[in-house]
Amino acid sequence: MDTMKLSIVAPNGQIFNDDVKTVTLPGKEGEFGVLPGHASLVSSLTVGVIIIEKADSTEAVAINWGHVKVSENSVDVLVDGAVALTSGPDSEIAKNIEAAKELVNSVKDANVSLAAVEARINSFA
Repeated sequence: MDTMKLSIVAPNGQIFNDDVKTVTLPGKEGEFGVLPGHASLVSSLTVGVIIIEKADSTEAVAINWGHVKVSENSVDVLVDGAVALTSGPDSEIAKNIEAAKELVNSVKDANVSLAAVEARINSFA
């Protein structure tokens, strides 16, 4: 199997739902990648950027915190807040990057370097 189904859902609706080759998630214990056929797991997520590799493109979604359930052929992510960084026209991407920075900075008790997360967000500018 070359792909798996990725679903990212926030309280205001679905952020992403498509087949992907890989996904990298900001876990509480550090970033981790998921490939098709991955062992099942459930994990907490912290403030960071989800990197989504599709067959023909790479996308990113900034999150503040959430949870993920991984199975062999799907990844289901539930987050409190999320901003897609790489979809839409350039002007919309710039607005989304600013919104992502505000989302990240709203997390006061994160055990991660917010500067590192902001640097990752800026890499999509």
